[in-house]
Amino acid sequence: MTTVIISGKSGAGSSTIGQLLAKKLGLDYFSLGKWYKQQFKMKSENEETDAAIKGWKSKEGSSKELHNKLDNIQLTLAKKGHIVIDSKLGIHFLKGLADFTVWLEASLPIRAARYAKRSKTDIDTAIKQLEEKESAERKSWKKIYGFDYFDQRNQADLVVDTSDKTPEEIVDHIIRVGRMRGLIG
Repeated sequence: MTTVIISGKSGAGSSTIGQLLAKKLGLDYFSLGKWYKQQFKMKSENEETDAAIKGWKSKEGSSKELHNKLDNIQLTLAKKGHIVIDSKLGIHFLKGLADFTVWLEASLPIRAARYAKRSKTDIDTAIKQLEEKESAERKSWKKIYGFDYFDQRNQADLVVDTSDKTPEEIVDHIIRVGRMRGLIG
């Protein structure tokens, strides 16, 4: 049963790529971030970003109990297989259960432009929100787990810069490399 993990920096395209990859491979798709957002009934991108920043700064949002629950959800799904899991910490936590792990990245201006478009805001606001969100995530996860989630880049089976490629090109590349390496069918 195939398990693929997609992770990366905010705005690099993990949700878009994960969904498209799952569809092309005929696998289920699960986004830990989307599940988290649904639990807190966040609707718009601005609301999600603002809530994420506030959440990371709150006691509840950075609690070990909440993160244990999230970790257990992705562990259970990875063990079942036949899935693409989009998870910020998935490479670290699911490495032994995953057949193929992919880290996505793009420059800050590209990622901020994507955020600005989705949230219908200006680029300067998007850059500020993105930097604040990433700083809060990195600080909280370092405190909770003892590692910088950006370090997962070094653990991934494949690193893809999404800055100048379409989602379809990225997915085709992931599938080609995964099959060439015998990591996915």
